[in-house]
Amino acid sequence: MTTFDEEVAFLTKRGTVVVLASPGGGRVAVSPTYQARVMTSAVGPSATSLGFVHRGFIEKGATGTPFDNYGGEDRFWLGPEGGQFALYFPKGAPFAFDKWQTPAAFQLGEWPVKSQTATQVTFERDMTLTSYAGTVFTLKVTRTVRLLSADDVRARAGASLPAGVGWVAFETENRITNAGKTPWVKDKGLLSVWILGMYNPSPDTRVVVPFERAARGEIVNDRYFGKVPAERLAVRDADGVLVFSCDGTYRSKIGLGPARAKPMLGSYSPSAHLLTLVHFDKPKAATDYVNSMWEIQKEPFGGDVVNSYNDGPTEPGKPSLGGFYELETSSPAAALAPGASLVHTHRTMHLVGDETALDVLAKSALGISLTTVAAR
Repeated sequence: MTTFDEEVAFLTKRGTVVVLASPGGGRVAVSPTYQARVMTSAVGPSATSLGFVHRGFIEKGATGTPFDNYGGEDRFWLGPEGGQFALYFPKGAPFAFDKWQTPAAFQLGEWPVKSQTATQVTFERDMTLTSYAGTVFTLKVTRTVRLLSADDVRARAGASLPAGVGWVAFETENRITNAGKTPWVKDKGLLSVWILGMYNPSPDTRVVVPFERAARGEIVNDRYFGKVPAERLAVRDADGVLVFSCDGTYRSKIGLGPARAKPMLGSYSPSAHLLTLVHFDKPKAATDYVNSMWEIQKEPFGGDVVNSYNDGPTEPGKPSLGGFYELETSSPAAALAPGASLVHTHRTMHLVGDETALDVLAKSALGISLTTVAAR
């Protein structure tokens, strides 16, 4: 077990760390060095560090790789990943792993702090990106990380925190502004804010994604890296939830579109006594979401709102990207006039306690008991 204080000490030797401290004991570590990521958090300074920190990669000091995987339980990216408007593949390249490249604009360089208090920190960053289609995007990113209160958790989870449950909660407010002179329009491709939370897996970790039972169309896209085996993904139609195994050993990914997705998802590990809830702002009228499938797409704005990724070997005989799992949310596609902005807010709530206490929150927030989740 690595404690929060130990993780902060490791990160401080290699860069700048901003620690936000809640009166209730919760701690959140934010790294300007690693692109304003929330690197990790914990329910107390000597409690278990809950974010995935990729120590091996950080110790190498490498930069400019296809994916500078420092870790971080809330990192800022932009979509789409693949397709004719992709940001992660050069024009004309096949959509293959050896051609995949995370844009330097959001994986290199320290992000300057614009303002800071005891409970929040704000960053600003200018970016220029060129898509697979050749469209150039000039934008400003404003990103604020702030602590959440017990009342905030109750409002999002729909239940009060039971006695004896340790917790830490924070949100990131992510604003992108068209800083260029040309409107962003669909026929040339659009951007979306994409927030990815990386966590430490365990053999019993299960991701839980509620879905709208009455909606039309497919419930889940599980074809990103080959169809997910049935033993790793259960569609519990009667409960209106998906249960996805995330042990960090089998590369797989799932996603839900705007008709099916709800503004909440989470994960549970019985062995860690840990329930994680992720809540995000999902505009009711939004239907256009960028498509990140690694192919030329028939519906480039028929993409997903929420995703979960389980790491594993990228190819037979090849290593994984680090051995983690992710809970991800995206904003709608940003059709912005010059000077206009889009904001996407992503909230992370970690709750540590016995299953009986955590079950109250799981039933309220996710619509399913933890006994059912653990049984899979």
